[in-house]
Amino acid sequence: MSVIIAPSMLSSDFSRLGEELRAIEAAGADWIHLDVMDGHFVPNITFGPPVIKAMRKHTKLPFDVHLMIAPADPYIPAFADAGADLITVHVEAGPHVHRSLQVIRGLGKKSGVVLNPGTEISGLEYMLDEIDMVLLMTVNPGFGGQAFIGSVVEKVKKVKALIGDRPIHIEIDGGVSVDNAGLLTRAGADVLVAGTSVFKGGTQADYERNIKALRASL
Repeated sequence: MSVIIAPSMLSSDFSRLGEELRAIEAAGADWIHLDVMDGHFVPNITFGPPVIKAMRKHTKLPFDVHLMIAPADPYIPAFADAGADLITVHVEAGPHVHRSLQVIRGLGKKSGVVLNPGTEISGLEYMLDEIDMVLLMTVNPGFGGQAFIGSVVEKVKKVKALIGDRPIHIEIDGGVSVDNAGLLTRAGADVLVAGTSVFKGGTQADYERNIKALRASL
């Protein structure tokens, strides 16, 4: 199984986003994970479509845009226009997640659904034809650098069994490190979001070393 490493720009130096994007691409990243927070659905505020649009010109890597906002639907077109390749929405953020997924697909983008650590996977089976990815949070969303919630590993196994042979990614976001990356991929995950564990050190050489260490731990 080929595992995708998606560094989270939440852990980058916001004062030099263009440079950070170029460095992380050169260091061997596969995707760019962009955490969008609204200070309402989660207790933090990050960035919106204009910043993502400004970032887009600095890398050719796919933009994996994680919407931690409520409501999400009114803003999906703006994120698609800003350069998102894949857009994920939380099942907890609104009553009509299936509609949100249809909006994303209708804009020609890949779609994904996100579950918080305490959210059951019941209902996911009714969305499998509308998604390209399931994102499982291994921290409660809102802040970077949190401790990994290990009980989610069993949820990964359940989601993998539910998906079966469908071409749907399982992404993990929160506290991913060399200590748990192998455990997660053995359970069925194939996309790892890594913020602190990739960006620590602050230089392209550090990022390359950190990504290589993550891959080696698999």
